[in-house]
Amino acid sequence: MHAAPVLDPAPAYALWAASYPAHAHNPLMHAEERAMLALMPSQLEGRRVLDAGCGSGRYLRHALARGATSLVGVDLSGPMLARATALFDDAPATAHIALAQGDLTALPLPDDSADVLLCGLAVGHVDDLAAVIQEFARVTRPHATLVVSDFHPVGAALGWQRDFRADGKRYAVHHAIHYYSHWHAACAHAGLVIDAVAEPRLDRADIPPGARFDPVALDVPVALVMRLRHATT
Repeated sequence: MHAAPVLDPAPAYALWAASYPAHAHNPLMHAEERAMLALMPSQLEGRRVLDAGCGSGRYLRHALARGATSLVGVDLSGPMLARATALFDDAPATAHIALAQGDLTALPLPDDSADVLLCGLAVGHVDDLAAVIQEFARVTRPHATLVVSDFHPVGAALGWQRDFRADGKRYAVHHAIHYYSHWHAACAHAGLVIDAVAEPRLDRADIPPGARFDPVALDVPVALVMRLRHATT
């Protein structure tokens, strides 16, 4: 299969948003989501939750299911945020949800404003990992829990792309490769500690019959999922 043309995140998600669901919709996302949910706090009642790179609201929905009533979703893409507005129809009356357009390196939130930060498969859209992690440290409180995921670097080494179809054409989203050593260095510089790491693999049960995929994906990790905390806690 020929490589798809690579688009920057903003134009890519402008094309992809109309068909992008607010739930895990491929085997890799199912694997990543299981690991994310395992590292997230099981109860979020009374905690302020930030979903950085919220997209169509996948992890905001999971946070609501775990009792969160104060939530903020930030995403670069206006069309993806428009998809996330469906949350307002589905959320309980006690929930306060705010959505804002913004960059992971310049989140539109004050310092020390979140008790829990979630970021699912968005960090790879930014080349400067250190700037992202520094911003995550800024907006979270000293005892906050941060749970983040990225596509595993092994996928890039195997030539995998973050691809999608729109208007009958295949495209890929720009994705920067962030190795574990990069994460470790960025966290240390920002005063964060990597508390737990998961490297989930695909579950064959998630692969639809007849699906075309690289069989190597069953034998290697497909996502890098980490729980972070402030070093002073």
